Amino acid sequence: MYPPIEPYETGKLKVSDLHTLYYEISGNKEGTPVVFLHGGPGGGTDARDRSFFNPAKYKIVLFDQRGAGKSIPTAVLEENTTWDLVKDIERLREHLGVEKWHVFGGSWGSSLSLAYAQSHPDRVKSLVLRGIFTLRKSELRFFYQEGASHLFPEAWDEFVAPIPESERHDMVLAYHAQLNSQDDEVRLRAAKAWSKWEMSTSKLYVDPAHVAEAEKDDFANAFARIENHYFINDGWMRDGQLLEQQEIDKIRHIPCVTVQGRYDVVCPATTAYALKKVWPEMKLHIVPDAGHSSREPGIAKLLVEATDTFAHI
Repeated sequence: MYPPIEPYETGKLKVSDLHTLYYEISGNKEGTPVVFLHGGPGGGTDARDRSFFNPAKYKIVLFDQRGAGKSIPTAVLEENTTWDLVKDIERLREHLGVEKWHVFGGSWGSSLSLAYAQSHPDRVKSLVLRGIFTLRKSELRFFYQEGASHLFPEAWDEFVAPIPESERHDMVLAYHAQLNSQDDEVRLRAAKAWSKWEMSTSKLYVDPAHVAEAEKDDFANAFARIENHYFINDGWMRDGQLLEQQEIDKIRHIPCVTVQGRYDVVCPATTAYALKKVWPEMKLHIVPDAGHSSREPGIAKLLVEATDTFAHI
């Protein structure tokens, strides 16, 4: 990854009566524009996200999606859907005077990248995706009900602990009740447990510092509430919509590189493989010694190689 840099511009963009987005721009003012779509949903951006791009070649745009990071109000679920976010990306593009840009996203960011590209294919120069996630019921069931639980039984025990046994047949629904409780203590305990489950399973080698992120009240509250809100509503999409032939046909002409960890249990490789089958023109790298995180060495290396390749477009 490239060395750390600071943004040369930060701003706020009001996208509705309720929501205002935080955005920042770094790199080369005259460079080719790229927009970074963070994960979660609800995860927010991080200063290290700038380092996937050559700052001499790219005009790097990061923003926090509705309710996440420095966007306000925090953790709010109203007016917060996939299609609201797609419209926000277009508003930001227009606000910055960008005609077309590269789109980079991992995990939930890959879902949003696909949704945006399929909605506005004429505005996308290239796609760099990581840890493909498409909100299918089967994907959510694997991670939040039965699948990843078999690989991380001790972390799973902590995840189910706040939920009464009688409600554990539908963990997403059970958490939905607690994450929207009027009791602050109940809500925050659930938020931390939800967030810790994901942080504990995101890397091939579990990183205690990464897991500790889940203990931060503001982060956990936004991350867990917004994620659960999107999942309980199936992303406001048909099951498998992002993988449908007619949707892929809209973006088939866009150059795309996908990087997938072989041992990613948050977003297992089966989804990236399904995308490759319906979109054979896409270049798929499966990293043999990596999990879900974009920070894992093999994944980070290939992501940077992909952005370097597209820098001239």
